[in-house]
Formats: sequence, C-alpha cells, structure tokens
Amino acid sequence: MAIIRTVRGFTPSFGVNCFLAENAVVVGDVMMGEGCTVWYNAVVRGDVNSIRVGSFTNIQDGAIIHCTYEKFKTVIGDKVSIAHGAIVHGCTIENNVLIGMGAIVMDGAVVQQGAVVAAGAIVLPGTVVESGSIYAGIPAKRVKDAGPEMQAVIERTARNYPMYAQWYQDK
Repeated sequence: MAIIRTVRGFTPSFGVNCFLAENAVVVGDVMMGEGCTVWYNAVVRGDVNSIRVGSFTNIQDGAIIHCTYEKFKTVIGDKVSIAHGAIVHGCTIENNVLIGMGAIVMDGAVVQQGAVVAAGAIVLPGTVVESGSIYAGIPAKRVKDAGPEMQAVIERTARNYPMYAQWYQDK
C-alpha cells in the first residue's frame, strides 16, 4: 500500500478511481482529482505548500512533485503526463501537457495548455512555456509547434495510464 501521510494537519485527498503504486509517497496538503495514477517510487510531497492535481493525470515512476515554503504552490491540470524521473517544483502545469522523462520544471514556471517539455529539458524559474509548443534543452527554449500528431500523443498517454492501472488491480 502506498505511503499516504498527514503532515502539519494536512491529509492528502483523492478523487474516485485513483491508483497509487505500493511504494508511491503522497504526503501533506495534496488534492488529486479522479482517475489519477501515481506510479512506483513517485513522490508527491505537499509538506511546505499545497499541491493540486486535476483529473486523469499520471505521475510516472520516480517523478517528484514538490513546492516552495510560503512562496510557490504546485498546480497541475487535467490529463497531464509527468514522465519517469521528472521533477515538477512550485510551478503551474495547465491541462493536456506532457512533461518528458527526466525534465525539470522549476519555481514560478507556467507550462500552458497543450505544451510539451521534452525529455531532459530544464525549464528555469519564471519561464512561460507557450501553449501548443515544444520546449527542449538546457535551459528549455521553444523548438517547434506541438502539432496534431503531438497533441494525439498527449491525449493518448493521458488516456492510457488509467488503463495501465487497471492491470494492477487485485481481482
């Protein structure tokens, strides 16, 4: 069973049909919508500020979601995929976004709807990742539009993770 812990009087809350892997950690001031998945070794730590996650968002293996004490909360929208080993810290991720493997999104950044942060990219503090675009590199810069094919990837990834979670349900 996942580690779900109350910190500073805040207990995580979850919408219906959420999946938490056995060694996922969710603590403190965290609220998740319905159909979210938090995978193996992922950490969602709302101890120093709040974390809000919309519906049908997946936080994949080894990802870290955190925030900054008294300064930056973390807000993640609906149908967001945060890939393996990514770090999302004190920022806003709007709906229908893909954060690539090993990417880092730092304090005060905003990733707008339909955008992609490529694998390994570092989004510096305060950066605005434009809607419908792909940002890559260190520091992350706009490289091209996230066209219809990439929008389909974002949608498919968000749709598939609740299906994957069903494979792990005790029957």
